[in-house]
Amino acid sequence: MTRELPMFPLGTVLFPYAFLPLHVFEPRYRELTRTCLAGDREFGVVLIERGSEVGGGDTRFRVGCRARIVQAAELPDGRWVLATVGAGRVRVASWLPEEPYPRAEVDDIEDTPAGPELDERRHAAERLLRRALALKAELGEPAPPAVVELSGDPTVAAWQLAALAPIGPADAQRVLEAEGAADRLELLAALLDDEVGVLARRAGGG
Repeated sequence: MTRELPMFPLGTVLFPYAFLPLHVFEPRYRELTRTCLAGDREFGVVLIERGSEVGGGDTRFRVGCRARIVQAAELPDGRWVLATVGAGRVRVASWLPEEPYPRAEVDDIEDTPAGPELDERRHAAERLLRRALALKAELGEPAPPAVVELSGDPTVAAWQLAALAPIGPADAQRVLEAEGAADRLELLAALLDDEVGVLARRAGGG
């Protein structure tokens, strides 16, 4: 069912189950925050394809993720500090007028059904992720610990892997748009294999 959702375009991709802290300072997004807190506490996050996070006038991808506010604190000057968690994916059907803040008509996106190959693909992607994180630590670069625990549910683990993967926003958007968990894990494995190769050469001094 198509429905209206407040939207927060950002320079980063939000995945379901992932944590996203936000510092809200623009007046229009302060208004968005107040509206969300008075309602179901949800808004949409989409990646900015071209343009800036501040001031509007940007071009946005149409596939994004619902963010649910789990904690909110208003600062004395009216800014907000938010803790949000990714919920389900959405596709923008149409953008609405930008006042008082960005809004869109959106449809929820359901994953295509997973097959028996899901566990195998999850383990392949997980091995590559842990190798990539270990290499980044070896190189002295910031990274989550390579021993981070993932969900036993391979569908949830696929999103966790995506959130932890050291990939750029454009590749993260490709992962977000993958039709199902199996496709998502296959794409993640390919991206991580490339990243491991780059990191290994750097770690080896080549």
